[in-house]
Amino acid sequence: MTVEPRPTLEAVAARAGVSRATVSRVVNGDPGVRETLAERVRHAVDELGYVPNRAARSLVTRRHDAVAVVIAEPETRVFADPFFALQLRGISKELASRDVQLVLLLTEGRDDHERVGRYLAGGHVDGALVFSLHLDDPLPGIIRRAAVPTVFGGRPGWPDAAADEQAAPYVDCDNRGGAREAVRHLVGLGRGRVAHITGPLDQTSAVDRLDGYRDVLGDVDPRLIAEGDFTPAGGERAMRELLDRAPELDAVFAANDLSASGALRVLRERGRRVPDDVAVVGFDDMLPVAEQADPPLTTVRQDIEEMGRLMARMLLRDRGGEDVACEPANVVLPTALVRRASA
Repeated sequence: MTVEPRPTLEAVAARAGVSRATVSRVVNGDPGVRETLAERVRHAVDELGYVPNRAARSLVTRRHDAVAVVIAEPETRVFADPFFALQLRGISKELASRDVQLVLLLTEGRDDHERVGRYLAGGHVDGALVFSLHLDDPLPGIIRRAAVPTVFGGRPGWPDAAADEQAAPYVDCDNRGGAREAVRHLVGLGRGRVAHITGPLDQTSAVDRLDGYRDVLGDVDPRLIAEGDFTPAGGERAMRELLDRAPELDAVFAANDLSASGALRVLRERGRRVPDDVAVVGFDDMLPVAEQADPPLTTVRQDIEEMGRLMARMLLRDRGGEDVACEPANVVLPTALVRRASA
């Protein structure tokens, strides 16, 4: 089978009756070409089926039209948790609208951190979007040394983050305020022994939600707090621990919907009716989890997909998009309580 040669810039220029330089400017989106000439070039590109050579274009523009998405979790967690799917969907939509490719990088151990650092420092991408960091994670330092533009998902929590905030823009939701609203709702229902299943306390989102819980209840009986890990299994373990330590509890605020789903299963096993005996509130409002829970889950909604979209927009703001030029360095999105049958 004979393979037809790929159309070249020269072929497009000949078809459009313009110079090669004019075709290059139109293809790369550069200003300064009269609209009548630009339209002729675009028509020739369509007729010939010309596809720009990204490698050659990057030599000229110093852009690779690719962004690395770095998730500081093992792949078993990433592909099992719908939170990551929603955030990736928002990122992917925004990048696709700018004709930018997404490169997914996962980290499972120290060797993976070094691999990610080498990749980012190798000039393969225009920037990185990083989320699900833990407080002892070496990734921030690795990324800083790679010297690539970066936006973080979630408020940074490493020791020098406050001083380095301008160098580490982030998108987050109002974790603390959302937690306060959840706990106030339970107190408003007349619940007097409100327990909390935390997320992993080496992540700022979990710490902020725990702080919001304490903002409402003050000095809480430590028996009413159990650490989870944002997974259903972690929610189950924490719920069993809470019931064994404080069987008189009458409400639970879980740090995310997956933890709440695990808590609901244990409450059902122990013969506790929800919400009659124990009211339950989660956090995230991930519809596949919250709506299909038994009973459907009252939860705090954060717009996870929008967070991913904004992360991508912030990273690409320096590419000349007027619609993002005035956005702030950091964005904290509001939350809202969604009431269903569990509380």
